[in-house]
Amino acid sequence: MAYTTPSAGTESNPATRTSSAAPQPDRLAAAGAELWLAEQLEKAGITLNGPQPWDPQVHNTDVYQRVFRHGSLGVGESYMDGWWDCEQLDELFSRVMAAELERKITGKWTFFKHVMLARLFNLQTVKRAWQVGEQHYDLGNDLYEAMLDDTMAYSCGYWKDAQSLHDAQLAKLQLICRKLDLKPADSVLEIGCGWGSFAQLAAQDYGVSVTGLTISREQKALADKRCAGLPVEIQLQDYRLAEGQYDKLVSIGMFEHVGRKNYDTYMKTARGLIKDDGLFVLHTIGSDVSQGVGDPWIHKYIFPNGYIPSLTEISQACEPYFVIEDVQNFGKDYDRTLMAWFDNFDAAWPQLSSAYDERFRRMWTYYLKMCAGAFRGSSLQLYQLVLRPRLIRDVPRYDAAR
Repeated sequence: MAYTTPSAGTESNPATRTSSAAPQPDRLAAAGAELWLAEQLEKAGITLNGPQPWDPQVHNTDVYQRVFRHGSLGVGESYMDGWWDCEQLDELFSRVMAAELERKITGKWTFFKHVMLARLFNLQTVKRAWQVGEQHYDLGNDLYEAMLDDTMAYSCGYWKDAQSLHDAQLAKLQLICRKLDLKPADSVLEIGCGWGSFAQLAAQDYGVSVTGLTISREQKALADKRCAGLPVEIQLQDYRLAEGQYDKLVSIGMFEHVGRKNYDTYMKTARGLIKDDGLFVLHTIGSDVSQGVGDPWIHKYIFPNGYIPSLTEISQACEPYFVIEDVQNFGKDYDRTLMAWFDNFDAAWPQLSSAYDERFRRMWTYYLKMCAGAFRGSSLQLYQLVLRPRLIRDVPRYDAAR
């Protein structure tokens, strides 16, 4: 049975109606929305229906009012519906982000509703935390096996000396192991273990035992298979329910799902799980500014309930529990990683198309290229922090291993 992307709804998705039955928008309002959008895009060197490969080509002129009313949600949904195309979608978003247009092209009601949800409710409770596993990570291992490299690492690769995606992911994992200063017989807790890439490498190459936590049944099944015969235990549970104390902690690409309202709980829980002389490597996407709310389109279609923290927000969350020993930012490497994932996804589409519909293809393309553009335009960063429990006497000097 093919995976079908969720519909935007009849009211907000006029593409689901026949053209003869669709009500025509007021022409003056439509013209005003088109002029407004064209003026915004020109600030970033983008021309509607222009000749450059990053210029959007409009197929349905209703898109202007849809974007004006619904902001980023309208932009993404209209692309999924085939209302517009762009040859270099990643470069379009790079220019949009660098010019900070995403802060101006915002549907006021959609954005207000999203802000109020984030402020009034904890969108990342223990119960709600499972939603991202079910909606995103449980889409199907066939998709991720086609898109990722053999490590199955679904986070930013480290391209400093790498020539391929596989080399970049191995380099990232080895970098984290060096920063953790892993020793044989160390016990390691991985909060958000994915498909087991770190656990497998750390156990094989460094002789450590790893306990991995995931909220995705699909991830656990494959991680168990990949780590069979190694001192690795994969647990299907939320980090807030973890027990024990470990020599080292690591979290790779999971903090984006924690949510601002849970930062203190996360750090307090992590401090309780690590021994006094331990090290904690936190690898996370970061925003260039503290925003307080995530993107509505990403929230609806890709990562429900997620939030990208700024370095300030991470630091404030750490302060009661950890000392920050080291911070490294290699956000530009995520651009290259995402484009490599897209190339793999695009090449595998003929095989994937029997299980996923065309709207999913456009959604996934939009997701990967929009994110690549955000890193290229420096709106998003990739932070690796090395943390140590605070107020501990006689700890050894930490030397960053890069």
